[in-house]
Amino acid sequence: MIFRFNYFIELVSIILFFFLFGCENYNIRGKTFNQNDLKNQNFGIVIHGGAGTILQKNMTKEMDLRYRIKLEEIVKLGYSILKNGGTSQEAVEKTINEMENSPLFNAGKGAVLNSKAQIELDASFMNGKTLNAGAVAGVNTIKNPISAAIKVMENSPHVMLFGDGAEEFALSEGLDIVDPDYFFTKERLQDLKRVKSAEKKTALFLDNDLKNLKYGTVGCVALDKNGNLAAGTSTGGMTNKKWNRIGDAPIIGAGTYANNKTCAISATGWGEFFIRNVVAYDISALMEYKGLNIKEASDIVINQKVAKLGGDGGVIGIDKDGNIAMEMNTNGMYRAYMNSRGDLIIKIYSDE
Repeated sequence: MIFRFNYFIELVSIILFFFLFGCENYNIRGKTFNQNDLKNQNFGIVIHGGAGTILQKNMTKEMDLRYRIKLEEIVKLGYSILKNGGTSQEAVEKTINEMENSPLFNAGKGAVLNSKAQIELDASFMNGKTLNAGAVAGVNTIKNPISAAIKVMENSPHVMLFGDGAEEFALSEGLDIVDPDYFFTKERLQDLKRVKSAEKKTALFLDNDLKNLKYGTVGCVALDKNGNLAAGTSTGGMTNKKWNRIGDAPIIGAGTYANNKTCAISATGWGEFFIRNVVAYDISALMEYKGLNIKEASDIVINQKVAKLGGDGGVIGIDKDGNIAMEMNTNGMYRAYMNSRGDLIIKIYSDE
């Protein structure tokens, strides 16, 4: 008993020594302790590239493989940042930058076009430790909107900036500014023509194959070794959107939310329904106030609340303990995650 008590006293002294003096290593009874031993090693990262009517029968093997390779490349980038001691904020930003730079996803280059065949990009970010947040909406010259959202959080007194003002701010912050033509792809121009044509003939929202052309978002949530959560979402919005429509992606609490007490969430889908249900925050609230786990909370919000109102889409999430959720009420969602053990999971279809 005396031996155990003495060991306990020594262990407490080690912790205090680390805290007071920042010592990196300390030896006790032949075992070396490192500061990292006192940190949360249960880190992890989850990404999504949009949810919708993603059917295996409609996907060629080549396109399926192309998405899986890109998802693996991107999630490994974020994982490497976290594994090497980087922050969840850094992992989220760099990961989403890669998705914004890929024409495979509806964000940044390859974003969908509005009714006037123009680009309108939205993004938001939230820090789970401080509850600080930033967002931009309706921009068309900022190469990486998620980085602009983070700058709004860090270097302005505001949470959301729109249009020309957001672009002026991004330029003053030294972010990459490009000509709007940079974002255009011939595939998105074709999608816009198909949607416009379909809307003249039928109820687009009842046509599952065409619904998938209208939506899409990218997002990332992460937990770092210091136990801090972060969430980010970036999108080109809805194909053929009118009147400067803004969806849930740049709205904190709807498309993006992070709180170290609970979880980090990024959403994708029919944004109007995610705004009405305050989806990202609702998941966190169910965890904080009702004690639900992240999978239970995500299931209730997506498959009951959103679905009941007629909305569809999905969410990715990670909680303060590293538990993962990837919930959807659609046929598919491009998604991947890696945990602290290095396990890699990549999925596209809902039945995987």
